[in-house]
Amino acid sequence: MAETNKGTGPMADHSHPAHGHVAGSMDITQQEKTFAGFVRMVTWAAVVIVAALIFLALANA
Repeated sequence: MAETNKGTGPMADHSHPAHGHVAGSMDITQQEKTFAGFVRMVTWAAVVIVAALIFLALANA
């Protein structure tokens, strides 16, 4: 049986943010640039790894 709420209000009431933030109003250009750089780095790392594996496979034959 679940306990009843003893007048403390809901646990996650997001209807009145204390800091006045409006969702979707934050400037995220730096985060977007960082993520794009991360994706670029991971792509190049994958290409290098695949190239190294192909080289090893050909060198072993």
